[in-house]
Amino acid sequence: MTGAAVRGAAVRTALPGPQSKLLLDEQDAVESAARTYPRHTPIAIAGGDGAYLRDADGNLFLDFLSGAGVLALGHNHPELIAAARDQLGVSGHSLDFPTAVRADFQRRLIAMLPEPMRARTRIHHCGPTGADAIDAAVKLCKTHTGRGDVIAFHGGFHGSTQSTIAITGLRGSKEHLHNLLPGVSFFPYSYCYRCPLGLAPDRCELNCTQYLENILADPNGGVRKPAAVVMELVQGEGGVIPARPEFARRIREITREHGIPLIVDEVQTGCGRTGTWFAFEQFGITPDVVVASKALGGGHPAAVILYDESLDGWAPGAHTGTFRGNQLAFAAGAALMRIADRDGLLAGVRETGQYLREGLLALAARYPFLGEVRGLGLMLGVELTAAGEWTAAEVARRIRTAALHRGLLFELAGRDDCVARFLPPLNLSRAEATEALDLFGAAVTDIAAEIVTAEKGTPAP
Repeated sequence: MTGAAVRGAAVRTALPGPQSKLLLDEQDAVESAARTYPRHTPIAIAGGDGAYLRDADGNLFLDFLSGAGVLALGHNHPELIAAARDQLGVSGHSLDFPTAVRADFQRRLIAMLPEPMRARTRIHHCGPTGADAIDAAVKLCKTHTGRGDVIAFHGGFHGSTQSTIAITGLRGSKEHLHNLLPGVSFFPYSYCYRCPLGLAPDRCELNCTQYLENILADPNGGVRKPAAVVMELVQGEGGVIPARPEFARRIREITREHGIPLIVDEVQTGCGRTGTWFAFEQFGITPDVVVASKALGGGHPAAVILYDESLDGWAPGAHTGTFRGNQLAFAAGAALMRIADRDGLLAGVRETGQYLREGLLALAARYPFLGEVRGLGLMLGVELTAAGEWTAAEVARRIRTAALHRGLLFELAGRDDCVARFLPPLNLSRAEATEALDLFGAAVTDIAAEIVTAEKGTPAP
């Protein structure tokens, strides 16, 4: 669907429709049990245009998943397609040999950093995923410091490989695994809505950071000085939780005081998602290492670490990856950055994000089971709470299903998957944002009616 733009979600069949059902059944027969999205969103994808996704049965969905944030400009953006197509006729793969398109991509990416960082930043191209880049960042810091331990935070998500899952907070995904990366310690994150220390903001003096500071300073604290601290500034899989700015700044101060490199994971928050090219720009900090992936390649696989030159102690071949020279990603990624600059994309993200946020807050004022609206830019979340006899997780699942049947696609995140997470295209129009609010509001209204019915003793449909 790359011709005339489409407008308006339209679900015309039961879900899954007959063609989707055939493809879902075939997938079930041949693919691994680890697949996730089709289990709760039973559609087979046929194509898309901009903010809309079409399934195999012709149903049209407003896509607030955007390939888990990969599709910064939505589906089939013509300029990104043209950039990749033109490059395909030249070269698609170059390992780490220099090329003109690689140099253009790198120049533009460095220019996206705050000015004081640009002259001191080195780039390392990793394998094609964010997990590859997180692994490289940790390896870089271990090499530089000569230390081996890592500090991460409750609720953080950094990947699903053997090493990155070890520094990911989600316990269920690793309880059955053994011999993961050793020496990982977890500390509280500033999740003020459900404070891990049982405090409220008016009774808190950044106790979570004070705890980390005390442990590092205490000779009996039991935690060795680590090679790195790894942090998301807006936890994505953890439930769209922005750090309090003072929390982020104090973590930066502590790591600097102790000579610990700070790795900021911008795999999901980077490339304009939060309204600045990198989220750390909004927190008044300068990381030692920035990890970027997802949208970086303009819809094609790419992952990099950007780090201060003082850390560059690697020997040749210390970290490699066959697909670190994806020329299509360089071309499309450079096009994304050109478009972001030309079209004022970041200002649009902030404006549209604020519009969506205000609409969600108005909805939350009407329905008490919408517990908290939060996020930055176009990375937004609504935490659901228990209602009637339903748990928060059940409320969230029912809202997601009701929204899907009305034509709005989004994912759940957070503890027990009780947060509705919205990652729309960064060039989302005001009309599309209004449509999303209408569809989500209608789904919430549907579930509110089911809750009332259930409370009266009549079985909910």
